[in-house]
Amino acid sequence: MGGPGDPPEGTPEGTPSGAEDEYRSVVFDESFVRAARLQEYSAQERMTDHTPAVRRRPHLRRSLPRQALFLLLLIVVAFATAIYLGVRTPYRDARTLRPVEQLRTTVIPLAPTGKVPGDSDPARLYARSPAAAYATGAEGIPLPAHRGTAHFSDSQVVAALTGARDYIVASSLDPEVLHGDRTEAVRALLDPDQLDQFDRSTGGHAPADGRHAATGWLVRFDPRRVEPGGAPIRAQGSLQVVETDPSTLEVTADPVLVYALRPAGSAATAAASLFTVRRELRFRFDRDDLRLHQVQLVMSTVQAGPLSCSEDATARFRPLLAGQSARPGGPAGTDPYAPDGTAAVCGSLAPDAQPMAPRN
Repeated sequence: MGGPGDPPEGTPEGTPSGAEDEYRSVVFDESFVRAARLQEYSAQERMTDHTPAVRRRPHLRRSLPRQALFLLLLIVVAFATAIYLGVRTPYRDARTLRPVEQLRTTVIPLAPTGKVPGDSDPARLYARSPAAAYATGAEGIPLPAHRGTAHFSDSQVVAALTGARDYIVASSLDPEVLHGDRTEAVRALLDPDQLDQFDRSTGGHAPADGRHAATGWLVRFDPRRVEPGGAPIRAQGSLQVVETDPSTLEVTADPVLVYALRPAGSAATAAASLFTVRRELRFRFDRDDLRLHQVQLVMSTVQAGPLSCSEDATARFRPLLAGQSARPGGPAGTDPYAPDGTAAVCGSLAPDAQPMAPRN
């Protein structure tokens, strides 16, 4: 076999033995020339059968590579899955299955059968009343023993109990709520879907329809009539929690709160009296409420006294003070033809519910 520089038909005869000299690579014999025959195309052939002299640049591919298409498809599938799971998440199921209810309220004034007992020392009043053994402030509303339920963990049960207790404390013990117009501390704890009802209830001129009593949401006194009596508030109450369905916890509470009050603007030596409020409350919690530390207050029944039945107790409490008696007469009549009409209710404050007369 010939080397890389040999002609196609081998080395011709008569070639000098020194063919591998420096000119060997440029010496062509007849057979090499025939093998490398060149054919020149005519002008017509160049115009019809071959590419133009000027070479066109190829168009860029506009379609995406296969890897990019696969990545795009993967992103679309992940996004669709996230939307589906967001719609199906239990946090939304609870609100979809059971929308937030409006609060239903009942406020029952309790009128004394005689004069309201009083004393210049509120501590003596407490000692002679059923509240003698009550704890001070929030200590009277402890959290009960608790454990998780079928669909809620122990920490979620604690969150429900704590949320209900915090609401009771804010709406029953905060001095700015009790003797002023501040409602921010209470409002901040409510589910957002109840804020419109709360604002209408506490903003004045609320309808008497059993759903907009300010005193159903919180304890609030008329500051033009009463002021704190100089002694801590006494309280006693319990909390109970149950799972009503896989998406909802309910907490019921029945705190009794006793306030020492004096006439507004009176001296510190003026006689004080006690005012008692019993609140029966039912709270509802979905998983959003537990996570955001907010409550749904769905039922509130309030008994409070000593009050006069002729006074409106739905906007503010205007207690009867030491030495005063209930005014004669009762609440206004109820129109049975009025839409959402509710019957006015008033009860009697049992003598045993007030401080006993001092012993001589």
